[in-house]
Amino acid sequence: MSRNEDRAGRDTDLEKVRARYGLFAVIASNLAIAVVAIVGVWQLDGDKGVIVGILTAAFTAVTSLTTAYLGIKAVSNTARSIALGDGAARRHPEAAPAAPPAQGVS
Repeated sequence: MSRNEDRAGRDTDLEKVRARYGLFAVIASNLAIAVVAIVGVWQLDGDKGVIVGILTAAFTAVTSLTTAYLGIKAVSNTARSIALGDGAARRHPEAAPAAPPAQGVS
């Protein structure tokens, strides 16, 4: 195995570990937010205005955290593929400019 192939294998393994633990961190924090929201709603004994506020804040936190992780992961994957040279193979060839119409002789 060559030196570059060994390094590529280690980089791939590192990316898998980062993705796995990043996703674990997102899921764990989303569960923590959900637990805090549920306990907060349970402790309020029916004050609907505050319950709506807590649930709205919890939903916003979960969606923003998840969206941020997925967005950062997508940009990271794109940058990595461009750095490794995969980006050029994925580009569609540009269409050649159309030739101007032939001028008819009158």
